[in-house]
This record gives sequence, structure tokens and C-alpha cells, in this order.
Amino acid sequence: MTTAIRPKTSVGSVGVAHTRVEGRDKVTGAARYAGEIPFTELAHGWLVLSTVARGRIRSVEDGPVLAMPGVLAVLHHGNAPRVESDFIGMLGVPPDPTAAVFQHDRVPCLGWPVALVVAETSEQAREAAEALVVHYEQEPHDIDFHAGRPDAVEADGTMPAVAQKGDAAAALASSAVVLDAEYTTPEEHHNPMEPHAATARWDEGRLEIVDSNQGTAWVAGELAMMFSLDPGAVRVVSEHIGGGFGSKGVRAHQVAAVLAATVLQRPVRVVMTRRQMFSLAGYRSPTTQRVRLGADPDGRLRLLEHDSLSQTSTVYRFVEPGAGPARVMYDADAHRTVNRVVELDVPSPTWMRAPGEAPGSFALESAFDELAEKCGIDPIVLRERNEPEAGPVSGLPFAGRNLLACFREGARRFGWAERDPRPGVRREGRWLLGTGTAAASFHAGALPSTATVTAHPDGTFTVRIGAADIGTGARTALTLVAADALETEPERVRVRIGDSDFGPAGIAGGSMGTRSWSWAVMAAARDLRERLALTAGIPPEGVTARSDTTDALAALAQRERHSFGAQFAEVAVDTATGEVRVRRMLGIFAAGRIVNPLTARNQLTGGMIWGISMALHEEAVRDPATGGHVGPDLANYHVAAHADVPRVEADWVEDTDPDDPVGIKGVGEIGIVGAAAAIANAVWHATGVRHRALPIRPDRVLAAGTRGAGNA
Repeated sequence: MTTAIRPKTSVGSVGVAHTRVEGRDKVTGAARYAGEIPFTELAHGWLVLSTVARGRIRSVEDGPVLAMPGVLAVLHHGNAPRVESDFIGMLGVPPDPTAAVFQHDRVPCLGWPVALVVAETSEQAREAAEALVVHYEQEPHDIDFHAGRPDAVEADGTMPAVAQKGDAAAALASSAVVLDAEYTTPEEHHNPMEPHAATARWDEGRLEIVDSNQGTAWVAGELAMMFSLDPGAVRVVSEHIGGGFGSKGVRAHQVAAVLAATVLQRPVRVVMTRRQMFSLAGYRSPTTQRVRLGADPDGRLRLLEHDSLSQTSTVYRFVEPGAGPARVMYDADAHRTVNRVVELDVPSPTWMRAPGEAPGSFALESAFDELAEKCGIDPIVLRERNEPEAGPVSGLPFAGRNLLACFREGARRFGWAERDPRPGVRREGRWLLGTGTAAASFHAGALPSTATVTAHPDGTFTVRIGAADIGTGARTALTLVAADALETEPERVRVRIGDSDFGPAGIAGGSMGTRSWSWAVMAAARDLRERLALTAGIPPEGVTARSDTTDALAALAQRERHSFGAQFAEVAVDTATGEVRVRRMLGIFAAGRIVNPLTARNQLTGGMIWGISMALHEEAVRDPATGGHVGPDLANYHVAAHADVPRVEADWVEDTDPDDPVGIKGVGEIGIVGAAAAIANAVWHATGVRHRALPIRPDRVLAAGTRGAGNA
């Protein structure tokens, strides 16, 4: 027997750029995704979605379809097994009833799942599903989202609906400068590269799901409750995921696959089409946001009010917390923020990269730029003058708040000091040029997780944790964290993830994944080292240590922990066509301990590029007549392409937290926050005209026109 831990010959792995450990498998096709893994006797299910926006199902004519070649079953509300949906899941919220498919005859929105056709091949299932006739009793629908809805209500979500302090009326009366403006953002969709896909099968009384999701323990736990199973009777595997952004939780396709596998007693795979994802995978709700700021002549805030309205479905209340960023970013004598929702006949929205912060920062940071203009001071100086010493609402101390360090470094590298503050004065031929900036923040949270680390006689280690790598590089980051904790080389560490049998673990969401999992891995590795110090060697089966961070997380609740950032953008606006081109972007972030600079920079720039999409392209439009989307596909839903992406740079400043044993704050979402506002502020600087509605389309630019310096 040999000892497992060998001295390292190089410096620590954390903080050193490292290519993805699974990179070769992905680019060569060796890595298999959920819809590619073979199964014996695999059947294929194809979802049938409603063609009306509100009503009831009168009948499903499944007889002719059942007679079609290869068709094995047609499941609908009249024959599907029952499932449970009245419970609170792992994330503290009930499941979206959209996932509890075929349980009743109600249709609450266009694109509601009404049936599943199962056949021997995917082609047979699709042909039969498209031939299935469903009759409806149609009812009038309402999808009219706007700020004046009288039925909008204050709603808690991931945070209380209302947070306030001080006397708003008195603060407004004493303000020398007042800004009162409304900002809007449209409905936006995730569209990860890999569609939602799941295969379900029963194996000796145990349900096994091969899926593409953001948390195997999360999905396994909710499926166990839905099907009234013991938690140990469900296993979910999700080794490789081609993107998620918040959409890959418990969805209709997994439940439909389980129902069909239960009826047929053979493996069944259900894959969403791209068009189906527009109805079934969730989306970012549109918002209308009113921001009212009152300030002294020097820009110091007396009043900060932010009211954010989003939409939700009639079956599930999801709140897009757009007013949340204001509770963290700036202080004022009087402070009031509120999140409201209105229930409409639309599919349920869900978490989407930087939920709340992405649309909320557009409104807040645009408003701050407008206030800076009114006060005649630099936008960065305005933020300096309103930098809080503690949480503006919570009063809790910050566990590191290096926002101003981000602005100082960003301004230096971007050349902000040379900026002429007057709008509409820089021109290159037909192009007007402008620059803008905005702040960013995102909460640094963590979820309880478990991990095991095994030392093998050959000097290698295996880490097992129910993590999910949705393209963020988490598998590589955990390899580096484990290598450092074990004081060995990354090449001696194998990290296995994406299996609910590895135990409970946090989700890949909320920028909490790598932070949560690293904590568990570090704890298990520390315990393993202590155990190995007491043994003379490693037995053939190895030595394993296990960790559970449930109790350790409570100590971090006494401080506000956030990543911060400063976004900078330069744009060119064509006065003849209305086209807006982003020429360059720079983001400087304070995001705690950076585990892998290579993948961290990838995440930050990816978020910034999505900010370009948000500012200039993305907009899902609904037809009032049908209640559905106009062009729910990637041909009609525009996103930033290669030609739209300029020089995008991301970097970070030192950002340590001495009270946090992990030190990671997360980089998955902070990159998109503030990016759209920086671009919109740059468009104002170029043209002298404010655009408070996203996206800033050419027709909107042409309609608004341009103004010369001093007339904005």
C-alpha cells in the first residue's frame, strides 16, 4: 500500500488558468448529452400543446392516432396517472403546475401541454402528435401587460414585496433635483444550446431519469414528491448540460416521460423542440419600472423609490424582483422599493440569468445617469457620493464592497477622464459616438451541499458531489479547489458530478453553485487529510471522507455578501438608419476569490455579451389575438451574433472576505447586470436622446431622433 498524498511540485492550482477538464470530450463528441444516451427498447414521446390561450379541453380524438404506425400510447387528462403538486420543494417554493401535466381539462395559456404521443421512433411520435385532434371550449384571454393594470398586486418572491424606511413625502419636498421616469424591458427567453431532454425508466422498482438540469438532487426530490416515492427510489443523472440560465429545473418533459414510462414499463424519452421551449421552459417576464429619485444639488440622494411590475401566469406566481438592486446599491434618507405582479393568461415565467438584477439594474442605473445629467456631475462621481456604509435597507455590514475600486480601475482602463460629458458632439462621418457606464451587483449566496472525497492507493483522488456544470466550468473549478485542499496536482483528481446518488447539493443557479460545492469539497478534503495522517497506507477500496455544510452556512447570515462591478460601453449610432453598434465594452468586477481565471473571464464576458443582446436585440412579442408569440424560434427571436460582438474585456480587482472560508462570490450572473444600462447611457451620450424602453431598435432610434449638445 502507498500513501495517497504526494508533495506538489508547483504553486497552488486555484487562481491559475486551467482549460476545462472535460473540454476534449465535448469538442470530440465523446461527452454525451441527455438526448443522446442510448437505451434498450427506448420509446419516444412528443408533447402536444394547446392551440387556444384560455378554455377547457372538450375531447381528445386519440383513436385515429393510436392506429398510426409505431404509436404506443396517447396520454392526456382523461387517462394519465395522477401526480401530486401540493408541496414545497427544495428551493422553498411549490412546483409550477405546468409540470404536473395531464391532470385536468383546464387550459390557462397558449402552449399548455395537453397530451403526449409515444411511439417507437421520434419521427413516428412527431407525425402522430401533429395529427392529434383536440377540441376546446375557448374562453376570452387577457395578455395585456402594462403599468396601469388595476389588478396588479404587491408580491413576495425571493424577497419581501416591499422594503422601506424614512418619510418619502418629506424627502421629496426637500429635494432640489427630482427625477421621475418609467423604464420598460420586454419578455426574454433562455434558449440554451441544448434543448430540454429527459429519459425515464423503471429499474427494479427504482425510477431513473437521465436529464439535462441544473440540480440533480433538486429534480430528484421534486419528482419523488410528485410521484409519492421514497426519496431513495429516484435517481437523476445529468452529467453534461448544454446551458441552462435558470430554465432547467422541473419541467413538463420530465414528468411526461415518467408518466409514459410508468404506463408502458419501458424507457421513454421526451425532448422539447425549440418552439416548445418558448412555452414550456420559462422566460424573463417583461417589466415596467418607475424610478423616482430626489437629490441635493450635489447629487446626494434624499429619496429613492423603485416600483417594478412584472407578469406571471394564472396558475403560478413567479416574481421578477426588479426592485431588488436598489435595496443594495444606494442609500437615501427615504427609501422605498416594491415588486408587483399581474396575473395574465400566459405561460409561467421563471429564473433567468440575474433574475431581478438584469432588468432592475437597467432602470436604476439609467435613472442614475439621468440624475447625473440633471445635477451636472459625472456619473461615477454621483455613485461615489451615494456609496452606502452598510446595507441601505438591511443595515447589515457588507462583507467587502469594492464597487468604487471597480469604477476607479475601469475608468482608468477605459479612458473615462478624456470623455467630453456633452451629448451628441462626437462624430465619425454618419456615426455619432458616445460612452456610458453603470454599476452592477449580485448576491453571493450558498446552499447546503454534501461531498465525498476518496483517496486511492495509486495516489489519485475521486471527488463525488451532486454539482451541475451547465457550461460554467464548474467541474474544472472543483478539480482545482480539491487539488489545493488535498495539496496535490489537478491531474491526480477526478471530479464526478451530476448524479443525485452523490447526495444533496445546491443547484447551479443564483451564482451559488461553485461557492456551495467548493465549501463541501474543501471540508471533505480537510477531513480526509486528517484521517490519512493517522493511517499507514491506503487499503484497496480507498479511504473516503464525507462533508455536509448545512450547519456551517448560518454563520454567514450576519453580513451582506455581493459581487459588484462597473460596466463601460462605447457605441456608434448611425443617424441615417438608426443602427446602434457597440464598439467596445469593459467590465471590472469584485467577485471574491477567482478559482479559474480562464473560465471566470468566459462567464463574465458571456454575461456582458448577453447585455448587448438585452440592450439592442432581444424581444419576444405576443400577438394579442392569439395570446402566443410572433415567431417563437431563433429565426425571429434576435440575439447578438458574432458581428454584433465587439472588443469585450472583463477583469477583476482584489476582493477578499476574511470571514468566509471559501471566499468565492460567483461570476455566473454579475456580467449581465448593468451591461444594458451602460449601453443605453452610451446611446444617450451619442445622440442626446434617452431610450427608456429596451431593446433600442433602429426604428425607435429613428423615431426619437437626435439632439445636439446642451439640448438633451
